[in-house]
Amino acid sequence: MKKTIILLNTIFLLAVIGCKKSTDGNKNIIKTDSSVSAVSDQNGKIDSASASSSIIDVNGKRIEKTDFVYKATDGSLVKVVFKNDPKESTVAITSNKKTFTLPKEETKDGETVYKKDDMTARVKGDSLHLEQGNNVIELVRTKI
Repeated sequence: MKKTIILLNTIFLLAVIGCKKSTDGNKNIIKTDSSVSAVSDQNGKIDSASASSSIIDVNGKRIEKTDFVYKATDGSLVKVVFKNDPKESTVAITSNKKTFTLPKEETKDGETVYKKDDMTARVKGDSLHLEQGNNVIELVRTKI
């Protein structure tokens, strides 16, 4: 009986020690995430309309993603993610379970233009002007 109790205690102790999870993770990737981003406008004021922002450091290369929610004139909501990394800057626009990713083409006079094929997105301040062929959609950044 004593041997059984000692054996069960040993198995329990080994299970507790063996199931300890490591929280160290991959040392080459550092991720900081915040639910509130501090994006400032041209006057230096903090913009509170942003939904979330994250900065990922991979082997010394900084990748920044900022998510916003925009509202179209018809009332539909669109998720817009701006991604800046050392290789390229992109905007990903998600609506109706479809995502369009456009690379940054130019920035001029406070307006940033993203373009791919026949789709163009012009971002200036809180507005996003989306063109695809003859279709034009006006979006405005909103708070949820």
